[in-house]
Amino acid sequence: MSRLIVSHLIASAFLAVCVCPVLAQQITGQVRYVDTGQAAFNVIVKCDGTGVRSEVFTDRSGNFRFSVTPGHYTVSIHMPGYIAEERSVDLVDNNSSEYFFFRLKPDRAGTKPPDSNLTTDPNVPPAAQKEFEKAQAILSDSKKGDIEESVRHLEKALEIYPKFLEAQLRLGTAYMDLEEWDKAEQSLRKTLEIDPKAANALFALGEIYLQKKKDEDAEKVLLQGLQLAEGSYQGHLTLGRAYWEMATKAKEDVKARPFLEKAYDQVNQALTLKPDLAGGHLLKGNLLLKVRRAKDAQTEFEEYLRLEPNGQFAQQTRVIVEKIKKVLESQSK
Repeated sequence: MSRLIVSHLIASAFLAVCVCPVLAQQITGQVRYVDTGQAAFNVIVKCDGTGVRSEVFTDRSGNFRFSVTPGHYTVSIHMPGYIAEERSVDLVDNNSSEYFFFRLKPDRAGTKPPDSNLTTDPNVPPAAQKEFEKAQAILSDSKKGDIEESVRHLEKALEIYPKFLEAQLRLGTAYMDLEEWDKAEQSLRKTLEIDPKAANALFALGEIYLQKKKDEDAEKVLLQGLQLAEGSYQGHLTLGRAYWEMATKAKEDVKARPFLEKAYDQVNQALTLKPDLAGGHLLKGNLLLKVRRAKDAQTEFEEYLRLEPNGQFAQQTRVIVEKIKKVLESQSK
């Protein structure tokens, strides 16, 4: 999901369950605009093939990544106003990997290319599309950009054409960046009115409910999203966080345990899909610490710090790692 806020509390967690194997194969790449060479942010990239069926948004550097197993895969990019493209690759063994470089080319004819998901609705008026592209240009800036300005363009696009699916979804995630949770929820609900199968909107809505401490509502929409896009590592991680929150609120261990088991299962699925998911290692460390598997928890916390040395929870995590080390040293004497 696009720039969602990952929130974890450093503390507790679960009982031993088998850890899913880490996959070595990667399909990575970058998307840039053909006319300017600028990195393309928030482009939908889909990967379909053996072992995975998932989609992600490009980051601010235009990069994307999928963790896969050996097999045949098709990777495609989709962006309103631009021509959809796809590439295929066969990964033959455990050491295989592939890097794709895409250049976004404008769809100057203004029509939807055959057999593509470039634009959900071909009836988007040019004026609405122009406002949407202005918002995208702001959000694709290598710097954070003026999110409030992008919101104004997105709102204008929706005034012109209220059924503009992509604009409604981007408006919801922009409000999330501004931490205006009620407005974000309203926008994402409207997205689902346009397209009830918009999995990304359901995942974003789950994040909003977590922020608003509505854990059961978060679970409901996240499960709906995973029924539509079971290969979403972000969906699994967010659902794992929802179960974690439910467990921490339970007053008795016997009531907390089922939620902790579900959280552990979800975070393992997320890390199987994306082994370098920093937030996944952080949550898993918390879960392991809960059952006094301190050494294993330390490993997960250190992996989080390797991936995000300056992350939001890096300082707290370093403190916990040092405490674990001292406890383990004292026990070995």
